[in-house]
Amino acid sequence: MNRRPRLIVPVTLPAAAARALRRRLLERVADADASHLTIAADQGAWQPFLDGVAIKVLREHDGRMSYLLRLAPGASLPPHRHRADEECIVLDGELCVGSRIRLGPGGYHLAHRGALHARLASATGATVFLHGATPEAGDVLE
Repeated sequence: MNRRPRLIVPVTLPAAAARALRRRLLERVADADASHLTIAADQGAWQPFLDGVAIKVLREHDGRMSYLLRLAPGASLPPHRHRADEECIVLDGELCVGSRIRLGPGGYHLAHRGALHARLASATGATVFLHGATPEAGDVLE
């Protein structure tokens, strides 16, 4: 028996249906992409950083680092300089930057490259997300 192949006839969808189909297709492709870096809250290792301060490195690339710092109540980081802009977001607790700035959860602080950064301290304890140059001992001014 010889069967003829069926011809596929192009169909033109209405614009809204075409956009919806494209969106669903791209969502499936994106959902299957395993190249992203994901670290759950209970994954990764906290390491001692300074007295009362622990660090959890999330990613380090090209001299820049994304990391979490956890400050115990009463802990502080000494004044230091920044070799690159550094962004800080308070996740929980309260963080004091010098004597003038107090930040609670969701608070954002940007320290510019080359700037002298005042002491960071937390009377209550805090967890912060930072993104900036990889910290080095020579950056500390004490």
